[in-house]
Amino acid sequence: EAVSTIAASAARLARLEGLEAHARAAEIRLGPSAAQTPSELRVRRRRARVVRETQETKVDVTLDLDGRAPSSVSTGVGFYDHMLEQVAQHSGVSLTLTCAGDLEIDPHHTVEDCALALGEALKRALGERRGIARFGFVLPMDEAEAQVSLDLGGRPYLVFKGAFKQAALGAYPTEMTEHVFRSLSQGMGAAIHVSVTGDNDHHKTEACFKAFGRALRQAIAVEGQSLPSTKGVIA
Repeated sequence: EAVSTIAASAARLARLEGLEAHARAAEIRLGPSAAQTPSELRVRRRRARVVRETQETKVDVTLDLDGRAPSSVSTGVGFYDHMLEQVAQHSGVSLTLTCAGDLEIDPHHTVEDCALALGEALKRALGERRGIARFGFVLPMDEAEAQVSLDLGGRPYLVFKGAFKQAALGAYPTEMTEHVFRSLSQGMGAAIHVSVTGDNDHHKTEACFKAFGRALRQAIAVEGQSLPSTKGVIA
């Protein structure tokens, strides 16, 4: 039993560091019976699909918190696609997201609704949030640095500290970055604190999304069976 516990912890830590081969090697040590434990079965069910349709957009999100399939994002806003792909890559989740929006007007509805739908998918995939770490990274990117703190406690709140000089990066309005994290907070029921400094708006924006992905990777890691709250419920 002790060996199984150590191997399971080693596999989880290896995945947090992006060392998939090491994680699989540790799982082999567990043997075939490990695949039948309740915690493993629960982990495998941490997936969700959300379809959000309004007069302005239709967003379809499929999310697997423990998946290994390549992620794919298509919103019609190229820079935003890249940012959401960075979130998936750095959080270690499998994400498929498509959006058909009123881009002929502007990208606002598309960017906002994608974030709301992704947040809702995260909320559903987490379920009752039993066994998760609950708290979430400082990420440098050249001269820029972003710090993201994350609490999956069920209460949405955003603190965003940072400013951008450029109005847009490609078709992506930089003012929407704060709005994206506010929508994610609302959709997933999480307190998110973002602080970013630097000179290059591209680097600053990308650092925010990457740091969020890293914080999310930490926060959704399974660390046992109990709820991470003295109240016995996450709300």
